[in-house]
Amino acid sequence: MELQPEEKLRAWWSHEQALDGRLGGAAAADVLAETGWARSVGGAGPYLTLFARAGASREAVDAAAAGLGIHELPAARGCTYVVPAADFALALKAGAGFSSDLNTAFKLGVTEKEIAKLCEAVVDALGKGPLDPDEIRRSVGPAARNLGEEGKKKGVTTTLPVALGKLQREGEIRRVPMNGRLDGQRYRYALWRPNPLAKSRFSPEEVVVELARRFFKWTGPATIAEFQWFSALSLKAARAAIEPLKLTPFGDDRLMFPADLEKLESFKPPRQAQYRLVSSIDGISLLRRDLKSIVEPADMESMVTRERSGALMDLPSHAILDRGRVVGIWEYDPARESIAWLPFIARNEDLEKAVAKTEEYVRSQLGDARSFSLDSPKSRIPRLEALRKAAGWRAGI
Repeated sequence: MELQPEEKLRAWWSHEQALDGRLGGAAAADVLAETGWARSVGGAGPYLTLFARAGASREAVDAAAAGLGIHELPAARGCTYVVPAADFALALKAGAGFSSDLNTAFKLGVTEKEIAKLCEAVVDALGKGPLDPDEIRRSVGPAARNLGEEGKKKGVTTTLPVALGKLQREGEIRRVPMNGRLDGQRYRYALWRPNPLAKSRFSPEEVVVELARRFFKWTGPATIAEFQWFSALSLKAARAAIEPLKLTPFGDDRLMFPADLEKLESFKPPRQAQYRLVSSIDGISLLRRDLKSIVEPADMESMVTRERSGALMDLPSHAILDRGRVVGIWEYDPARESIAWLPFIARNEDLEKAVAKTEEYVRSQLGDARSFSLDSPKSRIPRLEALRKAAGWRAGI
């Protein structure tokens, strides 16, 4: 079929991602099941994902996490995502083959037997209740050892994180934020009973097929290359995963479910603007990782970034969207308790209301909107200054 106009395709992706408000008030688990797992790197991403799509409060999201309706765990590519309970087993199995720490430890002389013994000691220690890493270290004693200067150079200072990572991927233990929040950086570890993998019957082949099924539902039409990036599969393995889905071609190289194609053909982009403020790692950009499909070329040049715009693959700041198009970028300034933002379109009342709504949410419920764990108010100062300068220039100040 003939490729749909870019404006319609963007609006379709926005609709599929529920950035049109169709899931307003929905539970966190339902939103993530419908629109995709939320990438988590110690920042505000999961909260902004759920606020933009369902208006979810931080308290509601934290309650869902505490009740294990959703949980942060190692998933696709071994990266951490916040995942709905229905997908715990699939996500864990999708991330099972990715363990850089374990491979590094083996290269440093650590044996499988040593890690197995340490894992047993950790499980025994956690049998008494959740513990933080220091408490676990004291409990397991010499079963965990320092890997010296060579380990430090390679980012694996002791064997304990290696064992904790292995146990997480196996569903034996889970990481619990000390303050109950998804944007924290301090954790306790607890036994996971029952193990979410205990009743899973996914074969390795079924895991990748189910991963592909979700990916193309969350963000179709998409390319095989985009699915490869999300899943870290080889081209051969990605094609094998997609084959049972019987996807239909869309345009030159994109694929989607036939039923979704029928819906897309009759889909009419909303006439009214639908402004949403999302994180820099929101699913609408991160799942496919194809910025040029949601950013106008002229706007790409306006991105505040140290990188050359031609090589920009990810959003350099949080984004303002309208029907799937990035129409601005933003950062939160904790010192001023306000959002600094650069619009790529003319300011208008509805746009300013959308910014004010998210600003109030971040101020009153989150306190900050870090992109990732190492994003601090101090490190953000250059980006804030650049945004304000660019916004002032555009306004003719």
